[in-house]
Amino acid sequence: MDQILRQLGELQLGAVPTVLMLAVLYIFYNFLVYRPLTAVLAERRSRTEGAMQKARADIAAAEARTADYEQRLREARQKIFKNQEARRHQASQLRSQAVNQARAKAQDQVKQARAGMEEDKQQAMSKLQSDAERLASDIVRTVLRPLQAPSEVGRI
Repeated sequence: MDQILRQLGELQLGAVPTVLMLAVLYIFYNFLVYRPLTAVLAERRSRTEGAMQKARADIAAAEARTADYEQRLREARQKIFKNQEARRHQASQLRSQAVNQARAKAQDQVKQARAGMEEDKQQAMSKLQSDAERLASDIVRTVLRPLQAPSEVGRI
């Protein structure tokens, strides 16, 4: 058993330089590789996240500008539609006025034509009356005329 303990003690004594070398290697690795690598990765992560945050901010700003543009576009379209509606209304009023003027003119022409026809009717009536009176007097003269001789009757 002594021998086993002695061998174990020698083994542990032989392992001390390995442990020391492993500790030194760990310290060198920590200072030369791990810390600079973590610093670089942290910087990369911060730059990436910063760039992503900037991109998000840019996207939000672009969306705000787009919304503003769309709002102004809607307002401009509404203004155009209102102007078109006003023009249509004005054109409709002008058309209505033109129709009313044409209707009034046509009614005046109809009144004038009726007045002319009434005047023509009165003239025709008076002419017919005078012709009727003349014909009546001719008929009365013919009927009341003394009977003429048979030789004269043939002439008539």
